[in-house]
Amino acid sequence: MAPESVPEPHPPGHVAGWWRRKCASVFRWLHIYVSMVSFGILFFFAVTGLTLNHAEWFFRDPITGRKTGKLDATWVAPGAATVAKLEVVEHLRRVHGVKGLVGEFRVEDGQCAVAFKGAGYAADATIDRATGRYELNETRMGFVAVINDLHKGRDTGRGWSLIVDLSAVLMVVVSLTGMVLIYFVKRRFVTGVIAAVAGCVVSYLAYLWLVP
Repeated sequence: MAPESVPEPHPPGHVAGWWRRKCASVFRWLHIYVSMVSFGILFFFAVTGLTLNHAEWFFRDPITGRKTGKLDATWVAPGAATVAKLEVVEHLRRVHGVKGLVGEFRVEDGQCAVAFKGAGYAADATIDRATGRYELNETRMGFVAVINDLHKGRDTGRGWSLIVDLSAVLMVVVSLTGMVLIYFVKRRFVTGVIAAVAGCVVSYLAYLWLVP
């Protein structure tokens, strides 16, 4: 019986070539699909970078409103051990549709003051502790102010802060996978790296020359 033939091992060059193609395929997949998945959020931050840098182009007079009402005076009664802050806040939200986060709840002898802050939004309520009557002033600063505050993550809460962090991570992944991909394009590798370095140098020089 003839001995079984033993397959010859792949030459080192063949293995290296296979790994190179595999890595290129993986990073190309990452770059394409991370770019597509993050398209909406990256486009949003690109556009709002422009509106934020040129807010005067899109400025509009804020819309203000004044409302009055009365809540349960026992919640804020003078001399009480505590003020029912949660009940007060929920009353204002339910009755007047107040938005945003509670930025401040100040308790004084004769009155309480509650401040709400949100993206492109602010509201302040002053409550008479003796009667429970209050005055609420709202300010809505328009759509562009809203998206500008979303860009900055100002008064938007922890949930949106995570979105800002995630978008930053996605930008890093897209940038790094693009840099890795250029490594596998031999004809463009050197010029690609030179272009990347030149872009960094130009950005740094612009900072030195243009920023006081």
